[in-house]
Amino acid sequence: MRTIQDAWRGIRKPVFIPASLIIFGMIAFAVIYSGTAEDAFTSLKDGIADGVGWWYILSATGFVLFAVYCVFSRVGSIRLGRDDERPEFGVFSWFAMLFSAGMGIGLVFYGVAEPLSHYIIPPESGGIEGGTDAAANQAMQLTMYHWGLHAWAIYVVVGLGLAYMTYRKGRPMSVRWLLEPLLGRKRIEGPIGHAIDVIAVVGTLFGIATSLGFGVQQISAGLEYLGWLTVDNPVKIVIIVVVTAMATFSVVSGVTKGLKWLSNINMVLAALLALFVLVLGPTLFLAQAWVQNLGGYIQALPQMMLRTAPFSDDSWLADWTIFYWGWWMSWAPFVGMFIARISRGRTIREFIAGVILAPTIIASLWFTIFGDSGILRQRDDGDMLVDGAVDTNTTLFHMLDGLPLGIITSVLAIAVVVFFFVTSSDSGSLVIDMLSTGGDMNTPKITRVYWSVLEGVAAAILLVVGGAGSLTALQTASIATAVPFSIVLVLACVSMLKAFRFDLAHRPRYIHVSTPGGGGSTLLATSDRPGPDTAAQASTPPESGPEPERELVGAAPAGEGAASEHWWRRSKVSATFAGLSPSDRPTPEPQDDSIVVRVHEIPVSALEVDPETGTVGFDRSAGPSDPLGGEVFDTQEFAESAIGAEMLGNGNGGNGNGAGSAPGHDDGGAGDRPDGPAPRG
Repeated sequence: MRTIQDAWRGIRKPVFIPASLIIFGMIAFAVIYSGTAEDAFTSLKDGIADGVGWWYILSATGFVLFAVYCVFSRVGSIRLGRDDERPEFGVFSWFAMLFSAGMGIGLVFYGVAEPLSHYIIPPESGGIEGGTDAAANQAMQLTMYHWGLHAWAIYVVVGLGLAYMTYRKGRPMSVRWLLEPLLGRKRIEGPIGHAIDVIAVVGTLFGIATSLGFGVQQISAGLEYLGWLTVDNPVKIVIIVVVTAMATFSVVSGVTKGLKWLSNINMVLAALLALFVLVLGPTLFLAQAWVQNLGGYIQALPQMMLRTAPFSDDSWLADWTIFYWGWWMSWAPFVGMFIARISRGRTIREFIAGVILAPTIIASLWFTIFGDSGILRQRDDGDMLVDGAVDTNTTLFHMLDGLPLGIITSVLAIAVVVFFFVTSSDSGSLVIDMLSTGGDMNTPKITRVYWSVLEGVAAAILLVVGGAGSLTALQTASIATAVPFSIVLVLACVSMLKAFRFDLAHRPRYIHVSTPGGGGSTLLATSDRPGPDTAAQASTPPESGPEPERELVGAAPAGEGAASEHWWRRSKVSATFAGLSPSDRPTPEPQDDSIVVRVHEIPVSALEVDPETGTVGFDRSAGPSDPLGGEVFDTQEFAESAIGAEMLGNGNGGNGNGAGSAPGHDDGGAGDRPDGPAPRG
């Protein structure tokens, strides 16, 4: 076990100390203004919404467009690892873990409450009267808008950037490295990089604290609804202390299998709860509603994605959309690191399609089952409101109480929230600790305890000093901490596109070439300087003299004995088989007059044609420059990455079976967890 001195030496102090001071300062602000906390938080939230709300909406939509571009352009073919690497996890396991990422306290807390709230009080800008069929349809569209493509596009930016920079470029798994292609290594390792990680730490902590606050509210409301106790502030604090203690024990115990089983059990319990409501509730109605909800969401998305409602006087946009975008941005480092960890070896196209579609479908099912059930009951029976309004804390239990075995399912819902609470706090502490140590996956236990306790303290203070406006306090914390991180995310998109552009120009493509009928002529490419800038030029086999280095881009001329004489051979430099010279691996003889060849594209602007001879040459300096500058790192991540394998001459890299793995350790870090950090809250 590390001593306190060892732990202190391992901490990146320019990140740890400023982040801690900012967090303590924000907590102190809440305590100092506790007398007028609700008014203070409301004013701050409204000020942020009026000032930067439009920016949140514009940037979130921009992230969706960024994801769509990466999927449908050549960028999607880039692999998150070595070019010959295959996914570390199978499709079923990967989707199962993405399912876990898509679940959390938020879905349980808002499953019934959000659709019902939009049904009763729709946004003024929509021009639809509350309590109508049109309001019911719009309510599900708005809910899907908040939990669908936009939410996961935010996570894609961080997850894709971390996976690309770590598994392909060998950088530490830390947010700051997302901006290296844009700012350079020197700035990233300096004050600018420290500031980026500080922003990520502060935002992540308050994002997790917000989720924990929601969890405590729902646990206490459930206990009170069941008549087991009367909940007040001391009871809420006791709940936070107990659950935080469980999370702290988990984060230091090193029993990673125990946490994995806890997460899996939680997923099963959540699935059972949803299946129970689906089967014993209005099953046929919910099946019809799910299909309509998907169609309505797709149809309404173009109208909703840029709606800022400048002429509306209500606070709906600040209470819902802007809060959600801030909350998702706060959670982005946490969830992004999780999905990056489980996605090594996949192409960018596979990564984005899976990360966006799988959780969106899960969210659509969940909100259809719980949200439409709540709306239908309010429409038919009119008993889902408390004093004419939606009680966010108790709506779920009220809906379950109308079904058979209401007490059992309510207890099950509380258990699901508790388990999400524990896993979110545990893994959130680990992720924050990794960020504060510069991406170290083997973080000291004492700092994990520090962050775990601080999350609980932040959640407790926001709940207590917020009083009746505790929900507003939690929402304000997420919105405020996401303001600077939204800028980091936008810059990360620009940075990644710059890196992708060079990667596409540098990376060869492979084609299969054959000569029909065993005859005919083809072209070969030769280069006296093998490498990624080799051009395809016509050539014929040498008749005499020493054998030159050649890079093949076509089949050997059939019937001339060229292939059998092995006058062609691979380039010494390969983006796939780095460091392999012709003597390292014998060149196989082509079978059936067919071979696999490697080609590089050259921009037309770089071509140079001799007007007399017609010889085609090219400018080797044309094309994008390397934004990462060929930097070398003395780390395990670098040695196992695609660029590390190429530069260090380690053709196998990784774990030797085509699926590299993150560095592991024996005390409960993410490196030895197949699921990395636990699901989001």
